[in-house]
Amino acid sequence: MNPLLPMIARTVVAAATLFAVALAAQAQGVAGHVEAGQKKAEMCIGCHGIPGYQNSFPEIHKVPMISGQTDKYIVASLVAYKKGERRHPTMRGIAGSLSEQDMADLAAFYAAQGGQAAAETPRAASAAALALIEKGACASCHGANFSKPIDPSYPKIGGQHADYLFVALRAYTVEGNNVIGRGNPIMAGIAKQFTPSEMREMARYLASVEGELKTVPQPRFR
Repeated sequence: MNPLLPMIARTVVAAATLFAVALAAQAQGVAGHVEAGQKKAEMCIGCHGIPGYQNSFPEIHKVPMISGQTDKYIVASLVAYKKGERRHPTMRGIAGSLSEQDMADLAAFYAAQGGQAAAETPRAASAAALALIEKGACASCHGANFSKPIDPSYPKIGGQHADYLFVALRAYTVEGNNVIGRGNPIMAGIAKQFTPSEMREMARYLASVEGELKTVPQPRFR
Protein backbone atom coordinates (compact mmCIF):
# COMPACT_ATOMS: atom_id res chain seq x y z
CA MET A 1 0.00 0.00 0.00
CA ASN A 2 1.26 3.45 -0.90
CA PRO A 3 2.24 5.18 2.42
CA LEU A 4 0.85 8.47 1.10
CA LEU A 5 -2.71 7.11 0.69
CA PRO A 6 -3.84 7.64 4.32
CA MET A 7 -2.62 11.24 4.21
CA ILE A 8 -4.37 11.83 0.86
CA ALA A 9 -7.58 10.33 2.23
CA ARG A 10 -7.50 12.58 5.30
CA THR A 11 -6.93 15.62 3.10
CA VAL A 12 -9.83 14.68 0.83
CA VAL A 13 -12.14 14.17 3.82
CA ALA A 14 -11.19 17.48 5.43
CA ALA A 15 -11.61 19.49 2.23
CA ALA A 16 -14.83 17.75 1.26
CA THR A 17 -16.30 18.35 4.71
CA LEU A 18 -15.76 22.10 4.34
CA PHE A 19 -17.44 22.00 0.93
CA ALA A 20 -20.40 20.06 2.32
CA VAL A 21 -20.87 22.52 5.16
CA ALA A 22 -21.07 25.36 2.64
CA LEU A 23 -23.68 23.51 0.59
CA ALA A 24 -25.76 22.42 3.56
CA ALA A 25 -25.91 25.96 4.88
CA GLN A 26 -27.96 26.95 1.85
CA ALA A 27 -30.86 24.74 2.93
CA GLN A 28 -30.89 25.43 6.67
CA GLY A 29 -34.27 26.26 8.11
CA VAL A 30 -36.26 24.67 5.25
CA ALA A 31 -38.05 21.49 6.33
CA GLY A 32 -39.23 19.12 3.64
CA HIS A 33 -42.58 17.34 3.68
CA VAL A 34 -43.06 13.93 2.08
CA GLU A 35 -46.69 14.47 1.10
CA ALA A 36 -45.94 17.81 -0.53
CA GLY A 37 -42.95 16.29 -2.34
CA GLN A 38 -45.10 13.50 -3.74
CA LYS A 39 -47.41 16.06 -5.33
CA LYS A 40 -44.48 18.02 -6.75
CA ALA A 41 -42.70 14.96 -8.17
CA GLU A 42 -44.76 14.92 -11.37
CA MET A 43 -41.90 16.62 -13.20
CA CYS A 44 -39.46 13.97 -11.95
CA ILE A 45 -41.21 10.65 -12.39
CA GLY A 46 -41.07 10.74 -16.20
CA CYS A 47 -37.38 9.86 -15.89
CA HIS A 48 -36.73 8.79 -12.29
CA GLY A 49 -39.94 6.79 -11.97
CA ILE A 50 -39.27 4.41 -14.86
CA PRO A 51 -36.94 1.46 -14.14
CA GLY A 52 -34.08 1.36 -16.62
CA TYR A 53 -35.03 4.67 -18.26
CA GLN A 54 -32.16 6.08 -20.31
CA ASN A 55 -30.93 9.61 -20.88
CA SER A 56 -29.22 10.41 -24.18
CA PHE A 57 -27.19 13.41 -22.94
CA PRO A 58 -24.22 13.69 -23.03
CA GLU A 59 -24.31 10.02 -24.06
CA ILE A 60 -26.81 7.21 -23.58
CA HIS A 61 -26.92 6.11 -19.94
CA LYS A 62 -29.49 5.17 -17.32
CA VAL A 63 -30.82 8.04 -15.24
CA PRO A 64 -29.66 7.74 -11.63
CA MET A 65 -31.68 5.99 -8.97
CA ILE A 66 -32.62 8.67 -6.44
CA SER A 67 -35.12 6.87 -4.22
CA GLY A 68 -33.21 6.26 -1.01
CA GLN A 69 -30.67 9.04 -1.45
CA THR A 70 -30.23 11.38 1.50
CA ASP A 71 -32.42 14.46 1.44
CA LYS A 72 -29.43 16.74 1.96
CA TYR A 73 -27.69 15.32 -1.11
CA ILE A 74 -30.76 15.72 -3.30
CA VAL A 75 -31.09 19.35 -2.22
CA ALA A 76 -27.36 19.99 -2.77
CA SER A 77 -27.59 18.48 -6.26
CA LEU A 78 -30.61 20.56 -7.24
CA VAL A 79 -28.91 23.72 -5.94
CA ALA A 80 -25.82 22.88 -8.00
CA TYR A 81 -27.92 22.42 -11.15
CA LYS A 82 -29.79 25.66 -10.48
CA LYS A 83 -26.55 27.61 -10.02
CA GLY A 84 -24.90 26.02 -13.05
CA GLU A 85 -22.23 24.24 -11.01
CA ARG A 86 -23.62 21.04 -12.52
CA ARG A 87 -24.19 21.56 -16.20
CA HIS A 88 -27.06 19.62 -17.73
CA PRO A 89 -29.65 21.57 -19.77
CA THR A 90 -32.70 19.54 -18.71
CA MET A 91 -31.82 19.39 -15.03
CA ARG A 92 -30.88 23.04 -14.92
CA GLY A 93 -34.22 23.97 -16.42
CA ILE A 94 -36.07 21.88 -13.85
CA ALA A 95 -33.99 23.02 -10.88
CA GLY A 96 -34.27 26.63 -11.96
CA SER A 97 -38.03 26.45 -11.54
CA LEU A 98 -37.83 25.19 -7.95
CA SER A 99 -37.91 27.17 -4.73
CA GLU A 100 -35.97 26.09 -1.64
CA GLN A 101 -39.21 24.67 -0.25
CA ASP A 102 -39.84 22.71 -3.46
CA MET A 103 -36.36 21.21 -3.27
CA ALA A 104 -36.76 20.28 0.39
CA ASP A 105 -40.14 18.65 -0.26
CA LEU A 106 -38.88 16.62 -3.23
CA ALA A 107 -35.82 15.56 -1.27
CA ALA A 108 -37.98 14.39 1.65
CA PHE A 109 -40.19 12.39 -0.71
CA TYR A 110 -37.34 10.56 -2.43
CA ALA A 111 -35.33 10.01 0.75
CA ALA A 112 -38.37 8.34 2.33
CA GLN A 113 -38.48 5.74 -0.46
CA GLY A 114 -35.19 4.17 0.57
CA GLY A 115 -34.48 0.60 1.48
CA GLN A 116 -32.33 -2.36 0.62
CA ALA A 117 -32.24 -2.93 -3.12
CA ALA A 118 -30.67 -5.51 -5.36
CA ALA A 119 -27.42 -4.58 -7.03
CA GLU A 120 -27.27 -3.96 -10.76
CA THR A 121 -24.99 -6.86 -11.68
CA PRO A 122 -23.12 -8.54 -8.81
CA ARG A 123 -19.56 -9.36 -9.78
CA ALA A 124 -16.37 -10.44 -8.13
CA ALA A 125 -14.13 -7.48 -7.44
CA SER A 126 -10.90 -7.57 -9.41
CA ALA A 127 -7.65 -6.54 -7.80
CA ALA A 128 -7.41 -3.74 -10.35
CA ALA A 129 -10.84 -2.37 -9.45
CA LEU A 130 -10.10 -2.47 -5.73
CA ALA A 131 -6.79 -0.69 -6.30
CA LEU A 132 -8.51 2.08 -8.25
CA ILE A 133 -11.18 2.50 -5.57
CA GLU A 134 -8.46 2.68 -2.92
CA LYS A 135 -6.50 5.21 -4.96
CA GLY A 136 -9.57 7.41 -5.17
CA ALA A 137 -10.21 7.04 -1.41
CA CYS A 138 -13.91 6.59 -2.28
CA ALA A 139 -14.89 5.00 1.04
CA SER A 140 -13.38 7.94 2.94
CA CYS A 141 -16.37 10.07 1.97
CA HIS A 142 -19.01 7.63 0.73
CA GLY A 143 -18.67 5.38 3.76
CA ALA A 144 -19.27 1.70 4.45
CA ASN A 145 -20.46 -0.20 1.40
CA PHE A 146 -20.42 3.21 -0.33
CA SER A 147 -23.89 3.72 1.13
CA LYS A 148 -23.12 5.46 4.44
CA PRO A 149 -21.65 8.83 3.46
CA ILE A 150 -19.79 10.65 6.21
CA ASP A 151 -21.87 13.75 5.47
CA PRO A 152 -25.53 13.63 4.36
CA SER A 153 -24.81 16.03 1.49
CA TYR A 154 -22.62 13.34 -0.13
CA PRO A 155 -24.29 10.73 -2.33
CA LYS A 156 -24.77 7.05 -1.76
CA ILE A 157 -23.10 5.40 -4.76
CA GLY A 158 -23.16 1.69 -3.89
CA GLY A 159 -25.41 -0.13 -6.39
CA GLN A 160 -25.94 2.95 -8.55
CA HIS A 161 -26.09 2.37 -12.33
CA ALA A 162 -22.59 1.84 -13.71
CA ASP A 163 -23.11 3.89 -16.87
CA TYR A 164 -24.43 6.84 -14.84
CA LEU A 165 -21.49 6.66 -12.42
CA PHE A 166 -19.08 6.75 -15.34
CA VAL A 167 -20.78 9.77 -16.93
CA ALA A 168 -20.82 11.55 -13.56
CA LEU A 169 -17.15 10.84 -12.87
CA ARG A 170 -16.08 12.00 -16.29
CA ALA A 171 -18.17 15.17 -15.96
CA TYR A 172 -15.88 16.32 -13.15
CA THR A 173 -12.94 16.35 -15.58
CA VAL A 174 -14.63 18.62 -18.16
CA GLU A 175 -13.41 22.21 -18.27
CA GLY A 176 -14.51 25.25 -20.27
CA ASN A 177 -17.81 23.76 -21.43
CA ASN A 178 -21.03 25.63 -20.72
CA VAL A 179 -23.27 22.61 -21.38
CA ILE A 180 -21.47 19.61 -19.88
CA GLY A 181 -19.56 19.19 -16.64
CA ARG A 182 -19.61 19.47 -12.87
CA GLY A 183 -17.83 22.13 -10.85
CA ASN A 184 -17.00 20.34 -7.57
CA PRO A 185 -13.24 20.98 -7.10
CA ILE A 186 -12.79 18.05 -4.69
CA MET A 187 -14.28 15.51 -7.07
CA ALA A 188 -12.48 17.10 -10.01
CA GLY A 189 -9.13 16.53 -8.32
CA ILE A 190 -10.02 12.90 -7.66
CA ALA A 191 -11.51 12.13 -11.08
CA LYS A 192 -8.61 13.63 -13.01
CA GLN A 193 -6.34 10.91 -11.63
CA PHE A 194 -8.08 8.31 -13.78
CA THR A 195 -8.38 7.46 -17.45
CA PRO A 196 -11.84 6.85 -18.96
CA SER A 197 -11.23 3.10 -18.95
CA GLU A 198 -10.28 3.22 -15.27
CA MET A 199 -13.42 5.22 -14.50
CA ARG A 200 -15.50 2.56 -16.22
CA GLU A 201 -13.83 -0.16 -14.16
CA MET A 202 -14.52 1.75 -10.94
CA ALA A 203 -18.13 2.39 -11.97
CA ARG A 204 -18.73 -1.30 -12.75
CA TYR A 205 -17.41 -2.29 -9.35
CA LEU A 206 -19.44 0.32 -7.45
CA ALA A 207 -22.58 -0.74 -9.33
CA SER A 208 -22.02 -4.34 -8.23
CA VAL A 209 -22.16 -3.42 -4.54
CA GLU A 210 -25.53 -4.07 -2.91
CA GLY A 211 -26.84 -0.63 -2.01
CA GLU A 212 -29.87 1.25 -0.73
CA LEU A 213 -30.86 3.03 -3.94
CA LYS A 214 -33.72 2.01 -6.17
CA THR A 215 -36.23 3.22 -8.70
CA VAL A 216 -39.80 3.20 -7.41
CA PRO A 217 -42.04 2.82 -10.47
CA GLN A 218 -45.09 5.04 -10.57
CA PRO A 219 -48.45 3.34 -11.29
CA ARG A 220 -48.68 4.80 -14.80
CA PHE A 221 -45.28 3.28 -15.68
CA ARG A 222 -45.69 -0.18 -14.11
